[in-house]
Amino acid sequence: MNVLLVEDEARVADFVLRGLRAEGWMVSHAPDAETAMEMTIQENFDVILLDLMLPGLPGQEFCRKLRARRNVTPILILSALDALDERVEGLRLGADDYMVKPFEFDELIARVEALARRADRFVQTDPETILQAGEIVFDLETLEATVDGRPLDLTAKEREILKLFLSKPGRVFSRERILNTVWGASEDPLTNIVDVYVGRLRRKLGDSGERLQTVRGAGYRLTAK
Repeated sequence: MNVLLVEDEARVADFVLRGLRAEGWMVSHAPDAETAMEMTIQENFDVILLDLMLPGLPGQEFCRKLRARRNVTPILILSALDALDERVEGLRLGADDYMVKPFEFDELIARVEALARRADRFVQTDPETILQAGEIVFDLETLEATVDGRPLDLTAKEREILKLFLSKPGRVFSRERILNTVWGASEDPLTNIVDVYVGRLRRKLGDSGERLQTVRGAGYRLTAK
C-alpha cells in the first residue's frame, strides 16, 4: 500500500503517519494541496487521505483539479467538517469516502483497505495486457519483454521485477516490497538479492537501464518517461 496523506496539522499528521507505517504501508506526507498535486504527478499512490481545511488551495479544489486531470486514485476525506452538505460536496467533487475527525484508527485502516480493494478489482478487470513505460514493453500474456523492440532475455525473477516496476512507473518500491512480492515472505530480509537482480536487469535494459533509479534510503523506481 502506498498512501499520500495531505494534512497541515502536525499533530494529526504525525498520528496518522505513525499508525499507517506501523501497518507496513508506505506513506508520504504533503502539508498543503499544491505540494500534494506535484507529488501525484511524480508518483502513483494507491489511496489519498485528504484534509479539507488546508492553507492555500482547499481540499475541495484539490479534488476537483485531480479528477480534471483524469487521476482516478481513490480519495478518502478526513475532515472536522461534519455537516451533511460538506460531506455531499466532497463526494460530488470526486472523493470516494468521507470520515469525520476525530475517528477510530481501526475504522480508518478498514476504509483505506476497502478503497484499495475496489481500485484493484477495477484494474484487474481491465482487458489491457500490455505494461509499458516509454520504450520498455511487457506483454502479460506472452511474458515477452522488449526495449525499443529488442527482445529481452530475462529470467523468471527478472521478469517479475520488471513487471512490478512497470505496473506503476515512477513509484518507489522498497527492497522489502520487491523481496516479498518476487521471492515471498520466507526470504531472509537481510539478503542483498534484490540489489543483485536489479543490477542484472539494469544491464539487460542497456541504455534504458539508466531509468531504473536507486532512491537512497527508500528503494528503486522506474521512471515513467
